[in-house]
Amino acid sequence: MKLAVIADIHGNIQALEAVLADLDRQGVDSVVVNGDLVNRCPDSVAVLARLAPLGLPWTIGNHDDLVCKWADRSNELPGDWFDDPFWLGTAWSSARLVDDGMLTMLRNLPMTHSVAVPGAPTLLISHGSPRHYREGYDRYLPDDAIAEILQHHPADILIGSHTHRPFERRWGPYLVLNTGAVGTPFNRDRRAQYLLLTLRGKVWQPEFRAVPYDVVAALKRFETSGYLEEGGLSALIFYHELRLARPLYAPFWMWTEQEGLARTHETWQLFEARHPERFVPPLR
Repeated sequence: MKLAVIADIHGNIQALEAVLADLDRQGVDSVVVNGDLVNRCPDSVAVLARLAPLGLPWTIGNHDDLVCKWADRSNELPGDWFDDPFWLGTAWSSARLVDDGMLTMLRNLPMTHSVAVPGAPTLLISHGSPRHYREGYDRYLPDDAIAEILQHHPADILIGSHTHRPFERRWGPYLVLNTGAVGTPFNRDRRAQYLLLTLRGKVWQPEFRAVPYDVVAALKRFETSGYLEEGGLSALIFYHELRLARPLYAPFWMWTEQEGLARTHETWQLFEARHPERFVPPLR
């Protein structure tokens, strides 16, 4: 049996199509879509339209929840965000999902999806962790956090996404895995990445797949869709994240907080000048 977990597509239809083609080549039996289908890249509507007819299980990611809360003007979001030009990218994506009647697909998605094959280790899949969709599995997650997660959410193998970086860690008899990202990887490898699990006997064997696709076409969509022009600074930052395959949005946010600066095009240029190491070309 072969099971694929794909996640962090983030509105990148070119990357998604490449991964779906690879799933066919690999002879995958089942697929789980592990959150963050939308936002960041301009084709959130196309991604949902492509995935919806496939009837796959989805979990909720933080960006899926964000665009819903944005459309609702939820009081769970800071009120000043709605008038802040920095959030124009999210507003743009949310509005298009509303206009196309697709936002309902993202409402009430589950936090987790379990896979239990008789005689095989159990899998618990969540965008972040079962506790919160922003708690990603990576090398910084402390042992006590893993212990608490397993205590309250028992499974043999924990599978998450969210960090946009593939990750594997053996923790006693347990295995902790991160799928990496289909649409916007953060490991300086621009290929579309996902997790493939093959059940051999009573053992799930993980493989981190990285699929080449037309990144230039994906970047061009930022312009032809109007997203780069209408989505403001955040759309520009998302463009460079895709171009460089590394995180920039969160580091820029934290830097402006530390420096006491507004998030504007001018401070973005200052960030670029002060941190050239963040803008080196991707490895591939």
